[in-house]
Amino acid sequence: MTIQPALMRRIAEAAAAETLPRFRRPGQVDNKLSSGFDPVTEADRATERAIRALLTESFPEHGIHGEEFGLEREDSDHRWIIDPIDGTRAFISGLPLWGTLVGLTIDGRAVAGMMSQPFTGELFYAVGEGAQYEGPGGPRALRVRDTTELADATLCTTTPALFDPLRRVAYDRVEAAVCLPRYGTDCYAYAMLAAGQIDLVIETGLNPYDIVALIPIIEQAGGIITNWAGGRAESGGDIIAAATPALHEKALALLR
Repeated sequence: MTIQPALMRRIAEAAAAETLPRFRRPGQVDNKLSSGFDPVTEADRATERAIRALLTESFPEHGIHGEEFGLEREDSDHRWIIDPIDGTRAFISGLPLWGTLVGLTIDGRAVAGMMSQPFTGELFYAVGEGAQYEGPGGPRALRVRDTTELADATLCTTTPALFDPLRRVAYDRVEAAVCLPRYGTDCYAYAMLAAGQIDLVIETGLNPYDIVALIPIIEQAGGIITNWAGGRAESGGDIIAAATPALHEKALALLR
């Protein structure tokens, strides 16, 4: 099936109608964990409801898997994966490094995806014809940089504190080898990789809704994204995204 860019814009608009009125405004924050802190807000829930309603109206036979409300129509080979606010910690801190993620898988493989950041007015998407950007500066095709050496690379991760001790040692080997590491970027890092602003993203413990929407954007911008074993990234877990195969190979060798 063919997904049109207009659909990505409609999803982004529906999400923005729920997120923007609540961003940098007082609101209740609930904790999903009995030990630790995994925040969820009414903005998360309302945004997912709006996206589910739009997708169900457009594709009533498709499955939907969202972070807040789980899986429905699980027998469908077409499944939409939703993270209404990726980067809820940034959202509740007033930092515009969160985004709405919506991706489509067919038989388990990510084929289309979008990341929208409505506060900055940016939409990053891929529907099979190359990754695209719409926002300040005007629309343009997304393309990764041609960086092949770790010593020239900019690396992003949400925070090294998320890595368990063994994975932290592996991650630190890569960080020590790159030119510039940056933290706290959540889904925005992947968009910047696709846009040619950074070169590597390394993360751990991701769920499918954290990554599925971003896979087509990275791949259709010319980059590579896998798990740390070099396999497909749709299931989440430990993830590495790189601008070039050569850079991916060198970083992966240090992670291993």
